[in-house]
Amino acid sequence: MSRLTPALFLDRDGVVNREIGYLYKSEQVQFIPGIFELCRSAQELNYKIIILTNQAGIGRELYTEADLHALMEWMTAQFEQERVKLNGYYYCPHHPEQAIGRYRIDCPDRKPRPGMLLHAARDHRIDLPKSLFVGDRCSDMQAGAAAGVGKLVLLAGTEVSTCEVGAHFTVVKTLEAVIGLMEGRFPRDNELLS
Repeated sequence: MSRLTPALFLDRDGVVNREIGYLYKSEQVQFIPGIFELCRSAQELNYKIIILTNQAGIGRELYTEADLHALMEWMTAQFEQERVKLNGYYYCPHHPEQAIGRYRIDCPDRKPRPGMLLHAARDHRIDLPKSLFVGDRCSDMQAGAAAGVGKLVLLAGTEVSTCEVGAHFTVVKTLEAVIGLMEGRFPRDNELLS
């Protein structure tokens, strides 16, 4: 039986690419500065790289699951051009109130619930306590805490309120600061949120 390995979990919109609201076309993608460097550093440290994303736009019929898969295939190719292998991506198309038809459910995969993280951990034999989750919303921190992810990092810029997640997390200004956390270094003061 193969041993467990750590993962770098990344929220997609707001961490991998700029948040624009209901992104589903490749021409809309603007990658966040430092994302490829972060992922290359993670690979060098033998982290698997997994993207997690709530996609209620599917449930609201703004785009389809096929649109999402096409975009993620394109993004995977962009990462490969940057010498980064994405080990997988997980998404939740559901919303408990604002989705339509079969997508209108209270799904255990929708962040802040931990379902996507737990599926990824099972599928990829991930050591959750040794893993790191970078998100830009309190719901990301809540999902990571509920799944038992060891290091939680909130990238400042999307959410301005204080998060109450019942677990410690670090707030950083840039993705560069996350590299230090993976390597066991605490970020410099200028990399942390003031």
